[in-house]
Amino acid sequence: MSSGRILVVDDEPQIRRVMRATLTTQGYEVADARSGEEALEKLKDSKADLVLLDVNMPGMGGLAACRAIRATSEVAIIMLTVLNEEADKIAALDSGADDYITKPFSTPELMARIRAALRRLPAAGDGAPESIAFGDVEIHVGARQLTVRGRDIRLTPKEFELLIYLATHPNVAVPHMRLLQAVWGPDYGGEVEYLRVFMNQLRKKIEKDPSKPEYLLTEPWVGYRLHVPS
Repeated sequence: MSSGRILVVDDEPQIRRVMRATLTTQGYEVADARSGEEALEKLKDSKADLVLLDVNMPGMGGLAACRAIRATSEVAIIMLTVLNEEADKIAALDSGADDYITKPFSTPELMARIRAALRRLPAAGDGAPESIAFGDVEIHVGARQLTVRGRDIRLTPKEFELLIYLATHPNVAVPHMRLLQAVWGPDYGGEVEYLRVFMNQLRKKIEKDPSKPEYLLTEPWVGYRLHVPS
């Protein structure tokens, strides 16, 4: 059985009831909200480990709600969408989601996505450095914090884990599949758009000029490499 607290945000009562029954059976504590506005209020009063957030809702839509949640919280977020176009998926990730799932979906698929979103790499294992520094960037591994040019920078959990993986394999071209499986889990491997979005966000937070990255480099047709100056 799993454990954790999940907030289901959907304007359809039947979907909320089905999701509550399904997730409770799997061992999760479940709360729900009918709108993005209600979700923000509930997150003020109670802590969730993950938010299942529908894209299409009246009032504050899912993307706007995701951005608002992400502005103040590192909670895991999975977007629920009926749209299957790549642009829509990228928009979900770009708004701050960790993952997305397209309706209709099966219970095993939903559970796998939830486990992947809640998955956390150990901050510092045996022999791992407590901090990693390169140029004007310092990663505080144990505290899961980032300092860039003397300023503390907030990262989402997936952004942090992607950066940590690259930082512990400096100056090495890491293939897309290896990165996806290291950060999201063994069921992933072909979702290259995830990496494009998350690397773009990391570059905005780390690089002096994100359009001409100094550290987070693309290896065409292969993956990504963290360049650490010698």
